[in-house]
Amino acid sequence: MNADTDPHPESRAAQALGWIDDATRAISPPIHVSSTFLRDADNGYSSGRVYMRDQNPAFDQAEALLTSLEGGHETLLFASGMAAATAVFQALQPGDHVLAPKVMYWSLRNWLHGFATSWGLEVELIDMTDAAAVRAAIRPTTKLVWAETPANPLWSITDIAATAEIAHAAGALLAVDSTTATPVLSQPLALGADIVMHSATKYLNGHSDLTAGTLTVGSDSEQWQRVRAVRAQIGGTLGSLESWLLLRGMRTVYLRVRAASASAQRIAEHFAGHRHLSAVLYPGLPGSPGHEIAARQMPGGFGGMLSIRVTGGPDAAVAVAAHTRLWKRATSLGGVESLIEHRASIEGEGTPVPADLLRLSTGIEHSDDLIADLEQALDAAHA
Repeated sequence: MNADTDPHPESRAAQALGWIDDATRAISPPIHVSSTFLRDADNGYSSGRVYMRDQNPAFDQAEALLTSLEGGHETLLFASGMAAATAVFQALQPGDHVLAPKVMYWSLRNWLHGFATSWGLEVELIDMTDAAAVRAAIRPTTKLVWAETPANPLWSITDIAATAEIAHAAGALLAVDSTTATPVLSQPLALGADIVMHSATKYLNGHSDLTAGTLTVGSDSEQWQRVRAVRAQIGGTLGSLESWLLLRGMRTVYLRVRAASASAQRIAEHFAGHRHLSAVLYPGLPGSPGHEIAARQMPGGFGGMLSIRVTGGPDAAVAVAAHTRLWKRATSLGGVESLIEHRASIEGEGTPVPADLLRLSTGIEHSDDLIADLEQALDAAHA
């Protein structure tokens, strides 16, 4: 690498772009807590900051780092993944038609039906893995196509490039929830997406100690300015400590995601065809739906998330989770610790998730230990 070449993304992440605090020369950034900023004598703001809600200095480095990793134009931090995702929809106009996947993050699915429609958005849920279905669902009023890939918790795959082509031909934007893939494994903007969303609570932070969300845009637009206004005026922004924690987490995101992805691949291969399982859902398994697309748009690996369907039905699935020792029974994903969850009981009535499904978030423990723990839990539940 010569002096004129940008460092690899792993290096940019590890050094958080190499920013140094001007006042103290500190390697780790300070935590800014002031809620307001001094006006100049002429009543202006030469600092460029008026109020902390959307101009917090603590946002700057984390936003710049993620913009760099995603190859985007700008990133905005939000108080949660839901705050980030809903801001994209709130920036639309009443009467606008939006497409979203039938299988997606459950809280956003509920919000689309419970709130977005009451504000005049026309929401249509489709099979986003089927490009022909996406094309058929497009209307003259379609303004946004929302995709999630891999999609929680069945880990189905949407072809980002094909979907972007369909959306753009109709004059619509494509937004991609890339929480599971992260910039380590996938680059949606390079594939044609307009906006990339992350629940940064998950892999970007990676330590299960904050909630945060992000949006990264490929280029500026009137619609993006509306998203910025939604964040500023509704106020779903992150706190200073949380911004600092997120930046800390992103420094190790390449190490953690690659380790989790390698473990998940090994676990999926081990349990494929297991006597106590009817299915292992993981895009890294050859023959899985979407495997070829995932291999093309996730060249770095297939992620740390997988699901298993337990023989014996929902009671057996719950019993398996109850017998785990190393896997922790908890909601969320993307932390350094491995989690297991019976999703149908969390999502409740109307969920598309099979009642015998357990969602697994692979952490960075030794894969032999995770396999052994799941083996004993499956045996105990079927004894």
